[in-house]
Amino acid sequence: MHGHTRRPRQTTRGDKHVSQSLGWIGLGRMGEAMVKKLLQAGHGVKVWNRTRSKAEPLAEYGAQVVDSKLDLAGCDTIFTMVSTTDDLKQVLFGEGGVMTGAKKPRTVIDSSSISQEGSAQIREKLEGMGVAYLCAPVSGNAKVAKAGKLLVVASGPKALYDANEKYLAAMSRKAMWVGEGELARVWKIAHNTMFGVIIQSLCEITVLAEKAGIPRHVFLESINDSVLGSMYTRYKTPVLTKLSFEQVTFTPKLLLKDMDLGLGAGKAHGVPMPSAAATRESIARMVGRGHDDVDFAILLQETANDAGLTIAPLNVDVSDGLSS
Repeated sequence: MHGHTRRPRQTTRGDKHVSQSLGWIGLGRMGEAMVKKLLQAGHGVKVWNRTRSKAEPLAEYGAQVVDSKLDLAGCDTIFTMVSTTDDLKQVLFGEGGVMTGAKKPRTVIDSSSISQEGSAQIREKLEGMGVAYLCAPVSGNAKVAKAGKLLVVASGPKALYDANEKYLAAMSRKAMWVGEGELARVWKIAHNTMFGVIIQSLCEITVLAEKAGIPRHVFLESINDSVLGSMYTRYKTPVLTKLSFEQVTFTPKLLLKDMDLGLGAGKAHGVPMPSAAATRESIARMVGRGHDDVDFAILLQETANDAGLTIAPLNVDVSDGLSS
């Protein structure tokens, strides 16, 4: 199915320009940071966002802000970064969607966090229209994206990945191809499941260290500089030190959804996941306590409460590992 629908590289609208023209839909904090990286790498990008005011600041970086999604239909390649599977279906196929006009882009590259099933439905519909489709979810939050340190993991036809790797590389520190079809969605589920297990473990050991008498920021710095430290433990350190949970990168509810997806995938493939299962219950308890519009790192506060430990914000400047 992958081979026979691929459109030849020469198209009537492509004759006007040798280099690919790029369009972008979805300018939340992640999308905005990723577009800036593309523009800074010298690629021209037309951008559309539901709230136009969010798109306008990108004009000073060289982006062309358009009024409607259909204004992007003439682009060779469209990138999408939206919230849900339904949002992606809407911007592509809904009223005024980029795929509803006479002209259609050659390729859609989606970096949203959506389900494997939803992604497969979108692939089938796009390929039926002769439009190629690449999944390209990322590892990292908006701060990581701004620092140019995202990892992009892609799946779909290998030749399509090779043709677009330079754009993915411009937005990240590394881009990788993991296979055909929706395998990048499986990767994202696995990644976010580990994400939950690590924050659970980090909160437990940090509370243990603090209750035993090690200052919290000292312990976190020591873990960051040990063999166990990672970009993730480093960039969560300021939040865990200052308890600034109102600076939301990811909510407990979203993390719970991802833990459930991870356990569902484990069940489907016959893989026992005991640490993920225990973490899922801990996150569910945190959601049940009503923590909605806060960062998932509030798990530290919950873990301290369970341990009978009162923790307070520390007014200490610690590195997030991203500015260097």
